Amino acid sequence: MKIVLHQPEIPANTGNIGRTCVATHSALHLIEPLGFRLNEKELKRAGMDYWDQLEVYRHMNYKTFLEAIQGDLAAHPDAKIWYCTTKAEKSYTDVAIGPDDYLMFGKESAGIPEEILVENRAQCIRIPMADAIRSLNLSNSVAIVLYEALRQNGFPGLQQAGELHHLKWEN
Repeated sequence: MKIVLHQPEIPANTGNIGRTCVATHSALHLIEPLGFRLNEKELKRAGMDYWDQLEVYRHMNYKTFLEAIQGDLAAHPDAKIWYCTTKAEKSYTDVAIGPDDYLMFGKESAGIPEEILVENRAQCIRIPMADAIRSLNLSNSVAIVLYEALRQNGFPGLQQAGELHHLKWEN
């Protein structure tokens, strides 16, 4: 899977998302401008010691992001970019997310620009929530949608059973 953050603003969120990407073998695409520097302590702290294992790409803007992924989209003609937004008409559970798809999320204060959403209405998805709240935390939103996408694809390459550290499971 591929996670795309459009102009993220909070380093701790991006650090958490980076750690989730490492845990799921997902690439992270960052579309600038960023609201922080990639060497900030807060970013590294949230990503713990996993940041150096992260497959991360930086793009100067949305247009250069689209240009950069054209080869990948051509190699995987069924691949889509899903635009995760509170403004969407359908839920993330109502669509089939493929293994080569991109999940894009907007910045914490404003989301994905509406100009982008209008051009991609069919690929806009949302997380259902009470109308009394504007949005969920960005790193939580990424985890929710990413893990649904991974579930739909059978959790490829991920460990699905764990071991206890000191005890054994009873039969």
